[in-house]
Amino acid sequence: MNGVIVIDKPSGMTSHDVVNRVRRVLQEKSVGHLGTLDPMATGVLPLVTGRMTRLAQFYTTSNKSYEGEIRFGFSTTTYDAEGDPVGEVSVVELKVELLMETVHAFVGKLQQVPPPFSAKKIAGVPAYKLARKNKEVELKPVEVEVHRFEVFEFAGDRARFVCDVSSGTYVRSLAHDLGQKLGCGAHLSQLRRTVSGEFRVEDAVALDALDEAARGGAVERLFVHPRRLLPEFPCVTADEENVAKIRHGRAVNLPELSRARQVKVFQGQSELIAIATRVAGTLFHPKVVLTEAAH
Repeated sequence: MNGVIVIDKPSGMTSHDVVNRVRRVLQEKSVGHLGTLDPMATGVLPLVTGRMTRLAQFYTTSNKSYEGEIRFGFSTTTYDAEGDPVGEVSVVELKVELLMETVHAFVGKLQQVPPPFSAKKIAGVPAYKLARKNKEVELKPVEVEVHRFEVFEFAGDRARFVCDVSSGTYVRSLAHDLGQKLGCGAHLSQLRRTVSGEFRVEDAVALDALDEAARGGAVERLFVHPRRLLPEFPCVTADEENVAKIRHGRAVNLPELSRARQVKVFQGQSELIAIATRVAGTLFHPKVVLTEAAH
């Protein structure tokens, strides 16, 4: 089964847990996700299935959007509510003006240190494995970009926020670093991803709804229409002769399309058969073929 489906991940499951469950429901071994979510987090988790897993390479830099809650007063070992408290719990007496000003300072390009409990590798070993053994974890800063970071509600020791960030940004680290800068400690207490690339929470399907659709033989209606995928690439509909060439990995002539470097190639209206890259003029070579050659 080839397609892309957006799951509304529930809290308490890892992204890999969701992938495994979808494999069982679809009876499809080839299932992958387009950007992990922490177990505590909920929301948009796009999955690629079958030959569509070959599209994952085009989603490594997708921007993300989140909404969530930060709790002030103490930090934690994981930078979120699942970790152990670090240090004493302090009484929070933040002024709204100072909070807003400090939050705004995080907008733009930042050098961000990932959390010690993360999948970032140190000498080939995931940092979280070292952290669980109480071994020292020293991760290097990574440049990320925060396009938007806004607090829209603040009461007591909690702030509700929204943010738009580049791929690779840890919202847990944003919460932790905000607490450090304010001098009171903080951690991420809730997180929901609302956007990942072109996929939005409105597209997301609950796992129970997927189970029900599978029982009724109606799973494919839950898949994202292929023409909505990778909207930055124009769509081209190939004729039968070019379809046959593409299936065998051969270069073909395609419409000009404003000199686009890469295009999505379709057979008919809904069968995405390849992502093709311009070689010269109107000559395109299929970079990724998503259909099987006829025998």
